[in-house]
This record gives sequence, C-alpha cells and structure tokens, in this order.
Amino acid sequence: MATDAPPPAKEQHALPSPEEFAEVQQSAEFGELRRSYRSFAFPLTVAFIVWYLLYVLLSNYAGGFMGTKLFGNINVALVFGLAQFLTTFLIAWWYSRHAGARLDPKAEAIKTRMEGGA
Repeated sequence: MATDAPPPAKEQHALPSPEEFAEVQQSAEFGELRRSYRSFAFPLTVAFIVWYLLYVLLSNYAGGFMGTKLFGNINVALVFGLAQFLTTFLIAWWYSRHAGARLDPKAEAIKTRMEGGA
C-alpha cells in the first residue's frame, strides 16, 4: 500500500545519562505515575484472576451448576466462558482509557523533560 505521506522525521534527542534516569526514577512525578498505574492495574489483575479461577473451580467441582440450562442449549458454563472474553475486552478498553487520560500525559511530560524539551 503506497501513501503520499513523507516518512517520519528522525529527530535526534540527547540520551539521558544513567544518573539522570536514576534522578527521574526518584522524583515525585515518576512516583505518582507509578502509583497511578499500580492503583489501576493491580486490583484489576487480582479481580480478573479471581474471576478466572472461580470459573475453573466451578467447572471442575460444580458440574451440576455449570450444566444448568438457561435457555435452549445455553448453559451457565457457556455464559461464564463467554463472559471471560467479555471481561478481558472490557478491562483492555478501560485500561486504554485510563492510560490515555492519566498515564500517557504524565509519561510524556517526563519523557519530554528527559529529552531536553522542558
């Protein structure tokens, strides 16, 4: 597929020194970025793992419940299995929104400062 757009500009940025990386890592701004990420990602990860393990345990030990027909040939196990996919996509969508609104601006500010733009 050909386009008429020129190739992206190759801007050269000075690479930060290891000391500058360490300084940024110790900064309050970076700490806030890390806290914002962890406060979102860790609870959702734990919740999803619990939800997944519940599905596995119910499938193994509650066959009668999981085999309960809801309508037609649709049973609880199928609904829970499909819900696993749904929750995966919902979490990915939610994280994308969270990252775009809260993480990316902070990360971009740190990156710009480290590259000498601010």
